[in-house]
Amino acid sequence: MATTALVLGGGGAVGLAWTVGMPAGPADEGADLSGADTTIGTSAGSVIGARLASGVGVEEPYREELDGAPEIDIAVTLRQTARFLWAAYRSRDAQRAVRRLGRAALAARTVPEADVHAAVAVLPAGVTDWPAAADLRVTAVDTADGEVVAFDSASPVTLAEAVAASCAVPVVWPPVSAAGRRWMDGGSRSTANIHLARGADRAVAIAPIPEAVGPHPSATAQRAELAADGALVAVLTPDRAARKALGRDLLDQTRRPAAARAGRIQAAFCADDVRTAWTA
Repeated sequence: MATTALVLGGGGAVGLAWTVGMPAGPADEGADLSGADTTIGTSAGSVIGARLASGVGVEEPYREELDGAPEIDIAVTLRQTARFLWAAYRSRDAQRAVRRLGRAALAARTVPEADVHAAVAVLPAGVTDWPAAADLRVTAVDTADGEVVAFDSASPVTLAEAVAASCAVPVVWPPVSAAGRRWMDGGSRSTANIHLARGADRAVAIAPIPEAVGPHPSATAQRAELAADGALVAVLTPDRAARKALGRDLLDQTRRPAAARAGRIQAAFCADDVRTAWTA
């Protein structure tokens, strides 16, 4: 029997809203992405991933975005943006770049780590434990060596710790302590980590940000690698209308309802591609 993987990338509060709308569209057309054998969530994608893997249907999160989902309390200054970009782009070598970003994250003066946990705790909306009946993987990057790790139910971290680590934007939020290490945003070297779906026969990746910051592989490049291994893969990224709805500030809470609607509308046009990758 073919195995399936749903990959959900990072994209801030607005990218999260668009991501929430995307699975709802294919579900309307008979392709239920919430029933994936493996769900891989990165940064904001770990939030919706935790809910879908725990049995929450695609409609409930979508309706919450329209009606006013909990806000993500995060603010980014121009200085933080500059420090992030300086660290991310200073080297053309991917490994050196992410290690430099890790050092910058550790050195940055930010809010207390407890604030990260408090901000992220409201997001999975009642989902507190690793799902017992589904394979959920939550990505984070080790600040020490720059390696991406996919936490799961067998890892020595709670689901809350994993999601907080995956959402810990370098320089903006402090790295999260778990399992004796310090972790930063799972999207620090790949915005969606599509490569972690290797081994699945079919995969659908929803990537609000298709290009990583720095010398790292794009969603398109990672899709090509999986396809070369024989997997059927569909990668969904914002179309022109969705990009307009998302805007340039992916932390602008006021754009979340429009972004969710744009995701659902776009998904209807992608339904054939999703069905081909998911059920053909």
